[in-house]
Amino acid sequence: MADKILIVDDDPDLRSELRDFLDGYEVIEASNGLEALALLDRANEIVLVILDIMMPGINGLEVLTKIKNSELSPAIIILTGYSSKDIAVEALKGHADDYIEKPVQIEKLSNSVKRLLKVTSIPNGPPLPGIEGAVEKTKRFIERNCYKKITLEEASKAVGLEPKYLSRMFKQCAKTGFSDYKLTIKINKSKELLKARGYKIKQIARKLGYENAESFIRQFKKITGHLPTEYRRMIAKPGILKKVSRR
Repeated sequence: MADKILIVDDDPDLRSELRDFLDGYEVIEASNGLEALALLDRANEIVLVILDIMMPGINGLEVLTKIKNSELSPAIIILTGYSSKDIAVEALKGHADDYIEKPVQIEKLSNSVKRLLKVTSIPNGPPLPGIEGAVEKTKRFIERNCYKKITLEEASKAVGLEPKYLSRMFKQCAKTGFSDYKLTIKINKSKELLKARGYKIKQIARKLGYENAESFIRQFKKITGHLPTEYRRMIAKPGILKKVSRR
């Protein structure tokens, strides 16, 4: 399945031109920043955002900041006018992956898109063909949306397979079920948040999409054998963690 690219620009003619150039990718469009953020907030497989700076409402820099301050991880190319190099510098400081001046040079944009999509592709080689590739894309979908409540149906739509078929093939290729893999990713992410020590247990549970802290605590103990508070103490005292790991 083709990589999904989001074009954000208030100029419909430019969006149309970029869409034609990006033939071969799955392209979606937004005419302003709020529309773009709404699209990104849904469970999705958007791997690259081409983002204009000068737009009505919230501008591209504000959108960039909101994306980078969220749990989203698409690559971002900023589009900026020739006279806005100072803005481009600000964009790079805001951790944009690249910027391109208008009028857009297609060859330069093409090189940037290829480079960034190569970086965001499946690790250890190019995307795999057939069902193995679909399973890897499903894993990426789960990982990118680990802070959201996603379903097998949403994942199957993202990779273009029927839910029952994807479920069967996922278990065959990944050696674990879809729900179990999703839970493992959530628990691994919760471990990172517990190490950060800036979050309370309730905040971690809410951030990971649990309805209440009790559900998170119950699943964390089921997977790790420890309560989140116990795990946090182990991290604070590595010697304890080593003793536990030897059992």
